[in-house]
Amino acid sequence: MSSDLTVGGEEPPEVADDGVWLECIETGEQYAPFEGVRYRSDAGALLEVRYAEHPTFEEFSGEGVWRYDAALPVEREVTIDEGATPLYEVPRLEDEVGVESLRIKHEGMNPTGSFKDRGMTVGVGVARRLGVDRLACASTGNTSAALAAYGGRAGMETLVLLPAGKVAAGKIAQASLHGARILEVDDNFDTCLDIVQDLASRGEAYLLNSLNPFRLEGQKTIGFEILERHREEYGEFPDRIVLPVGNAGNTAALYKAFRELVASGALDEEDVPKLTGVQAEGAAPMVEAVENGWDEIERWEDVETRATAIRIGNPVNAPKALPGIRATGGTAVAVSDAEITDAQRALAGEGIGVEPASAASVAGLRKLRENGVVGSDERVVCLTTGHLLKDPDAAAAAGVEPESVPGETEGVLKHLDE
Repeated sequence: MSSDLTVGGEEPPEVADDGVWLECIETGEQYAPFEGVRYRSDAGALLEVRYAEHPTFEEFSGEGVWRYDAALPVEREVTIDEGATPLYEVPRLEDEVGVESLRIKHEGMNPTGSFKDRGMTVGVGVARRLGVDRLACASTGNTSAALAAYGGRAGMETLVLLPAGKVAAGKIAQASLHGARILEVDDNFDTCLDIVQDLASRGEAYLLNSLNPFRLEGQKTIGFEILERHREEYGEFPDRIVLPVGNAGNTAALYKAFRELVASGALDEEDVPKLTGVQAEGAAPMVEAVENGWDEIERWEDVETRATAIRIGNPVNAPKALPGIRATGGTAVAVSDAEITDAQRALAGEGIGVEPASAASVAGLRKLRENGVVGSDERVVCLTTGHLLKDPDAAAAAGVEPESVPGETEGVLKHLDE
């Protein structure tokens, strides 16, 4: 399978294991998937998991991530019933934005409160098959929580590196309670990832950031779920999917899901949704690359945003995500922290609680609609990636202040009247 949408079936190479292999996205060099640990090709480029056969929707059964086991590289083994997240209606927000339909795919309803669980159920399962004994990741928070939970479920040692003072308390608490060793690095996320990659290259741990191609296999099931549910309820696929961009793993994963469905004949090329990425203004290298027509991103050394989950200056999956945005006719946009907070409040008003980074998708849709990039006739799905309680401090800051009242009913009534 190439990185184009128009692809056909593939003949498995000699290195394939039961129709599964790894392939370099730049050179096409192919590797055995489970004979040893590998994150990049010999050329230093990203790898993708490739398959000899691509299933159609009719071949999926069950619920959650493992409903799609026919499109995954390993069998169900380490699971906490992840996936099958809601696709919420938001009627007031839909009217305000002015689109034909708007749905919110809330990945915060996964077991540890973020989409990262989808990648970990597959990634930790692969780690078991490879026989490794220590898992590791760099994280802005959600990855650490998911890895700690799934590593704990598998009975494996877990190591997480976090940028000191830059991770929401709710996420650190999760990683801690699930038993991970937490190392706080005196620098940003990208430095944490540099260190974890170095540890992995020395054989000290199995890396489970989205640089690991097996992680994205679990995350692509978000795309399968959106397409199935949307078609079930509207009779057609969405025109556009808007999603927050940190390391660009979800953008790459959804594009891969669409390519595989096109290859199987389950999805026509003209029905592929436009992938639209949203970043915070203080951490927007993907937007910069899209706006300038660059083939590669330029790393931002200094990044800052209250949306901690997307405070990333060097999106590792940009080489997979940029082609996906362009091939689907999508785009990318940057939004301010104030716009993110306003979108977070708007979602809360519809009863949907998300962390700041999640609300970036809605903030981006608003801006693109105002600019005329998104049409009033479009059916749109916004992806929200993490639960409100991931960052309770941000939620409290965005919400209303408590009011002091006397300790008796008449005093309360008087206060309400005032």
